[in-house]
Amino acid sequence: MRAFLPLVVVTLVSSVGLAQAPPPAASRTMVSASDVSAMIAKAKADRKDEANIAQKMIELAPYNVSLEYRASVGPAAVHDTEAELFYVIDGSATLVTGGKLTNEKRSNAENLTGTGIDGGQSRHVAKGDFIMVPEGTPHWFSKIDGTVVLMSLHLPHKPAGR
Repeated sequence: MRAFLPLVVVTLVSSVGLAQAPPPAASRTMVSASDVSAMIAKAKADRKDEANIAQKMIELAPYNVSLEYRASVGPAAVHDTEAELFYVIDGSATLVTGGKLTNEKRSNAENLTGTGIDGGQSRHVAKGDFIMVPEGTPHWFSKIDGTVVLMSLHLPHKPAGR
């Protein structure tokens, strides 16, 4: 019995230590509020001059959920084959959708970037808002009110006729 008790204690202590380390995004099926708070704190600490700090929250191919911490305006984007769902966790910003990318460049086979958007629809987005950006639609956070923290979910989707 005396030999068994230390083994139980070591097992319990090591289990608690392992439970505190969040698993990699690819194996997670849930992210707790405390995990999200820790990710926001990490992004805030890691941010230097970057417009956007993105951290993977959950991955289940072909889907990925990311936390985005934005403290300044970054590039505009178009995803040719993915819709993008945003949920505003905290803060607020101005989001422009539609229109045409300015200074358009292809960043990879399925994405374009630009320095902004000509035209389009501007809307103020804030904590609690959901926004769906269809594939092929330019989108850009043209103004950040301090910081905005977003959950983004990329949804592979090919439009009809492709």
